[in-house]
Amino acid sequence: MKHEWRKHEKGLYLPKDNPVFIDIPKMVFLTIQGRGNPNSTEFSVKIGALYAVSYAIKMCYKTDDIPKGYYDYTVYPLEGVWDIADEAKENFTGTIDKDDLVYEIMIRQPDFIDEGYALRKLEQTKQKKPNQFLERIHFTSCTEGKCVQMLHNGYYENEPGTFQLMEEFCKENNYQRISKIHREIYLNDTRKTQPENLKTVLRFKVE
Repeated sequence: MKHEWRKHEKGLYLPKDNPVFIDIPKMVFLTIQGRGNPNSTEFSVKIGALYAVSYAIKMCYKTDDIPKGYYDYTVYPLEGVWDIADEAKENFTGTIDKDDLVYEIMIRQPDFIDEGYALRKLEQTKQKKPNQFLERIHFTSCTEGKCVQMLHNGYYENEPGTFQLMEEFCKENNYQRISKIHREIYLNDTRKTQPENLKTVLRFKVE
């Protein structure tokens, strides 16, 4: 049976529009790091590079190079871990310039994928679908642990209000946010979705 994250991993990817605690296990990702405005062409090209390799891995069942333990699945959604540059933090005035954003965007891979296999598919993608940012893709694992997450509906610019609700939830339950670094999981294709209809999972680590 096909593994679909929307059906089988609702706790991770389809939270309600109220804050909840969640313990995030170890996962593996293809990632690209960068800095700058996410509305730029460069950012879009980086996303394209991640999806190109992710789909090459998913479609491997049509080749002779099938990893042990393979099962059919839906490609996971794009995610991003966001911060601001150190110099911007030192001179912070309360408003974030998008050019000062520091990010690591990524797409989760199924657990049967290891680094060797991912890099092999990466090299094949370079030959079939050239993209300048394929050279900057890395395979990595991450264990976030204890977090708070919540579904944010609508414009990205309105996320601060959702983060405020999440931080108030933490205080009420005697937890605190570890840092301003946070994760976003994009449940819609922004090219096909009106901004007011966007759905984004917001998540940050707590202790």
